[in-house]
Amino acid sequence: MTANTHNHDYRLSGQAGQPLMSTLYDVDTDTGLIEPARQCASPNYDERPDSAEPELLVVHGISLPPGEFGGPEIEQLFTNKLDWNAHPYFGGIRDLHVSAHLLIRRDGEVVQFVPFTHRAWHAGDSFFRGRVCCNDFSIGIELEGDDETAYTDAQYENLIAITRALVGAYPGISGREIAAHSDIAPGRKTDPGHVFDWLRLYDGLSPS
Repeated sequence: MTANTHNHDYRLSGQAGQPLMSTLYDVDTDTGLIEPARQCASPNYDERPDSAEPELLVVHGISLPPGEFGGPEIEQLFTNKLDWNAHPYFGGIRDLHVSAHLLIRRDGEVVQFVPFTHRAWHAGDSFFRGRVCCNDFSIGIELEGDDETAYTDAQYENLIAITRALVGAYPGISGREIAAHSDIAPGRKTDPGHVFDWLRLYDGLSPS
């Protein structure tokens, strides 16, 4: 098992904006963009079939290299700029073309790669309640982390606030239409892992 490593955060060098910690988000359903968020456009997307509206929220977990946090590698992967020779693990995912709509980093910063109006490539071979190809009708949110490391307070706070905004923007999404990557791809995926606190998410979505 790879030990968890908290790298020096590359964003502190001025290569990216300061983390966004607001708990109020606004979704523009015309553009598919959410604010506040840092925009980092990914080329890895296409059109949703028949202009389908989002009806599912998929929660993922990701760290690159595995168990290491704070580096630029996730964004590099989603924008096809990852140096495949920079780490032995990357050889196994060489030439992978993937993306998610959003990434929530350990400090709570939110990065958007694909507008919600388009299909991000996050779910892979998947199904949900008898429907296949979950990318067609879902929004993918990646949490920087792994299956064994507790997610941070800032990540939960922002995930809850973002989910509230998405539920308000897209009538097809509710608390019953939220799934783990492992739920829609059982046996193939395990994220966001047993450490993800679903009760905390649902408690945060409950009316006060």
